[in-house]
Amino acid sequence: MPTSFHVRDYRDADAAGWLRCRLLSFFPTDYYDDVVTRRPSYDPPALRRVAIDGADVVGLLDATISPPRATIEVLAVHPDHQRLGVASALLAVVVGDLRPYGVRELDAWTREDVAANGWYHRSGFVERFSYLHVYKGFSDDGAGFTCPDGLTGPFLAYCQAPRELETSVRARFSRVYVCRQYVREL
Repeated sequence: MPTSFHVRDYRDADAAGWLRCRLLSFFPTDYYDDVVTRRPSYDPPALRRVAIDGADVVGLLDATISPPRATIEVLAVHPDHQRLGVASALLAVVVGDLRPYGVRELDAWTREDVAANGWYHRSGFVERFSYLHVYKGFSDDGAGFTCPDGLTGPFLAYCQAPRELETSVRARFSRVYVCRQYVREL
C-alpha cells in the first residue's frame, strides 16, 4: 500500500509505468479490452498528469482542451492504490491547471462500472447524455452484418445505439454497455 504520492506532469520516462497502470486499472472494469500498447498523443493543448508513489506511476489523467470545454481522455488508478484519493488528487490538479485556458466545463465518458460512476457523482459531475456500446461477439447472431466482397465474417463488431433500443439490443448481443457522459462545471 502506498504511504504517499504526488501529482506531476507526465514525462517520457513514465511511459512503461503509465501503460502498466492503465492496463491493470482497466482489467477489472467494463473497459477490460481497451488495451493500448503506447500512450496516445493528443494535439495541444492537452494536460498529461501522473500520480507517483516512489518511482511508480500509480495514477494518470490525460485531458484535451478545446475552450470553453475540456475532456478527460483517460483516468486510471493502479488497483493497489484505488480508494486512497489518487483520482481525486489528479482531478484537483487538472481542474486548477485548466483555469488559465478559460475552460468552464470538464467532461468524461465511462461505462457501467459502479465505482467509476460513483466517483464521478461524488466529484461533482452530473450525467448529461448516454448511449449504448454494443459488441457483436463470435457467438452473437450475425444477421444484418456484411463484409466487403472477398472477406469472410464479420465475426466481431463494435456498434453504438441509442438507449431507446436497449432492451432489444441486450436480447440480441452478449456485450452491451451504457456509456455515460459526465459533466462538471468549473
